[in-house]
Amino acid sequence: MTSLRQLRFLVALDKTLSFSRASELCHVTQSTLSTGLKELESRLGVQVAERTKHRVLMTPVGRDLAERARGILAGVQDLEERAQRENAAQATALRLGTIPTVGPFLMPRAMPRLRAALPDTKLYLREELTDPLVEGLMEGRLDLILMALPHPLPAQIETEILFSDGYWLATPTDHPLGNRSTIRSEDLVDRKLLLLERGHCLQRHALSSFPDITLDEDPSFAATSLSTLVAMVEEEIGITLLPKLAIDAGISRGHALHLGALEGARPRQIALAWRQSSPHAQLFAEIGACLTAARSDLAASAPAM
Repeated sequence: MTSLRQLRFLVALDKTLSFSRASELCHVTQSTLSTGLKELESRLGVQVAERTKHRVLMTPVGRDLAERARGILAGVQDLEERAQRENAAQATALRLGTIPTVGPFLMPRAMPRLRAALPDTKLYLREELTDPLVEGLMEGRLDLILMALPHPLPAQIETEILFSDGYWLATPTDHPLGNRSTIRSEDLVDRKLLLLERGHCLQRHALSSFPDITLDEDPSFAATSLSTLVAMVEEEIGITLLPKLAIDAGISRGHALHLGALEGARPRQIALAWRQSSPHAQLFAEIGACLTAARSDLAASAPAM
């Protein structure tokens, strides 16, 4: 019979494409992992990977089986957590992942609300880019994630949109657009934007914020954080789009730059996402309500633009 251990070996190999790194990930010797995968192939009657001295290449059926294995392992994780949840004396522990362009700005305001509303729930926060968050959710490493849509997601993931997050244009104070309270799409034609490095969903969302034009990215620079973008604009290196959430949380406070509202820009949607098989759906809804209220708190306390 196929074992969960063999499925973990398969997922690790698909993730690392290396027997040595996969064995480290599974905390077993390389020979143990190799033997386990050979037994799996024999059991299933298919080859999951092509092996050479220098590389590992997953076969098409191997990739498909690895994806199915992730769902099975996540289901087992949910099963174990469901059993633990029946112990009323034990507080619920949830692992919440968040993207860097949302978590640092929303969670400090949300945590007091969450502690007051859910005193028996412990939240462990993890900040990662979107793709690793989705992968962690599918593998059971995370229980729910705070992310931005649109973004392609597996069918097994449920989402709840919490709020929309629009953009403002940040420019140096002496920039030609630095005296405008409202920016239209045509104002950005032929102007290159400083953006986050690839892998940040905000980079893609910002470039697609105006459906009627193609926004251009400055290829000479890619920031690792919104704070870096703000600093670069202040130093007159370029212009950028900042999400309203970050602005309301004070990211531009104390910096000499101009902020202009983007007229007609398509906002990103901030959402909670979790596995459909999770037993915590009702609890996630309560967390979502706290996060939405925290966003309203930020908007109400933000200085007038």
